[in-house]
Amino acid sequence: MKIRLNSVLVGDQDRALQYYTETLGFRKKLDLPMGKFCWLTAVSPEEPDAAELVLEPNAYPGAAAYQVALFEAGIPLTAFQVDDIDLEYQRLTAPGVEFRASPTDADGATIAVLDDTCGNLLQIYQTQ
Repeated sequence: MKIRLNSVLVGDQDRALQYYTETLGFRKKLDLPMGKFCWLTAVSPEEPDAAELVLEPNAYPGAAAYQVALFEAGIPLTAFQVDDIDLEYQRLTAPGVEFRASPTDADGATIAVLDDTCGNLLQIYQTQ
């Protein structure tokens, strides 16, 4: 088995695509119309043929409730590995990305948590 897709729930796919590409630095890979929504994915520019991030509409009430519950509990929906967390933290805070937790040593890693402005908390981490 291989991981090829990872979903992130979003309320507005266009806004999410803008944030994930322009702010976080991912690249759009697929944008296929599917009725009211689209199959929208983004990839790391460093690994464009690896796992895709699906910007998934939270239109199903259960999905929206799950997203809100995680956010309110302060639990990141997913995590992204970075090579240099201090550099990423500086790069992202410069344009105003809101971090809930600055880089912090954890067991075997350094982690930070940011608000994606689309209803999710995301963790970035660097292994030690």
